[in-house]
Amino acid sequence: MLPYGRQSIDERDVEGVLGVLTGDWLTTGPAVGAFEAELAAWTGGVPCVSVTSGTAALHTAYAAAGIGPGDEVVTSPITFVATAATAAMLGARVVFADVERDTANLDPAAVEAVTGPRTRAVAAVDYAGHPAEYDALREIAARAGAVVVGDAAHSVGSRYRGRPVGALADLTTFSFFPTKTITTAEGGAVATADEELLRRARRFRNHGLVKDPAEQREPDEGGWHQEVHAFGLNYRLPDVLCALGISQVRRLGEFKARRARLVARYNEALSGLAGLRLPARRPHVDPAWHLYAVGVLDGRRREVYERMRQAGIGVQVNYLPAYRHPVFADMGYRRGMCPVAEEFYARQLSLPLFPDLTDSDQDRVIEALHAILG
Repeated sequence: MLPYGRQSIDERDVEGVLGVLTGDWLTTGPAVGAFEAELAAWTGGVPCVSVTSGTAALHTAYAAAGIGPGDEVVTSPITFVATAATAAMLGARVVFADVERDTANLDPAAVEAVTGPRTRAVAAVDYAGHPAEYDALREIAARAGAVVVGDAAHSVGSRYRGRPVGALADLTTFSFFPTKTITTAEGGAVATADEELLRRARRFRNHGLVKDPAEQREPDEGGWHQEVHAFGLNYRLPDVLCALGISQVRRLGEFKARRARLVARYNEALSGLAGLRLPARRPHVDPAWHLYAVGVLDGRRREVYERMRQAGIGVQVNYLPAYRHPVFADMGYRRGMCPVAEEFYARQLSLPLFPDLTDSDQDRVIEALHAILG
């Protein structure tokens, strides 16, 4: 089965991991800081905190922002459930705002309509690698006294109005799952330019431990002493995975360029194919294209999905609107609350897209689609 996404691993990655495996550190050692520094080169110098997954990154970002019971977090329904789940698990009420028809990113007008006195965060999702409209969202959030969280699981390496993802929101979260643009096997990161948010994120990913005597309440206990002032979790990304991340970040430019070439080939070959809507790209955005998300029209999405899979082509659907998961339905959320998102979901289909996808395999995808829809 040809997958819709997968990692790209070469000898540089293997050598990097091997160097850690034969060294002195496996867990939290020098590779962690080195990886975070390499990643910061792609965020415009905004410091990064590595964690164990994209979900852990979201949890850490919300915790650093002080999200808790009584707060509201406005976010998109077109996302993996973790964007909303991690806010809900901190006790916040998740408020879903509808999306834009072309990009499936948060619609600023819809966000403004649901923002209120309890809004503490607006969590944008850079769907498919296309950054959301951060300038408009930041204005809305500022009026509400809320932070902007950028869920950039899809968009590491993307740029918006000339600025890199990672420098657009108050807190930006990344995912390094194998289907993403770069991978650490499992892993994620939080980027923030705010020193206090950065301090909180670093503590939260390490059980909340306070090791600096200058910040401790009982600093004279002894050299071994460490304290917990607020609960955190063990979200530390180990050296062995950070070593893979270092090598992968150094290949990010290659990955982005290859994905762009594959997207251009898809656009050329599928343009004008009846019953298919191609992905949008706004002129002020330079996306890193995590997904090639087409819209299958005329109610044929399930048929196309099943026939493509029968042909050995692993297309995927990204995503069920988050509020339609039973856990949210049980809280009172109902289908149809975001009609544009529902319409997008009913048509969405992700075609295979990853750096090691060969031209011949891509041609196979294109030919299969033409055979079904042509």
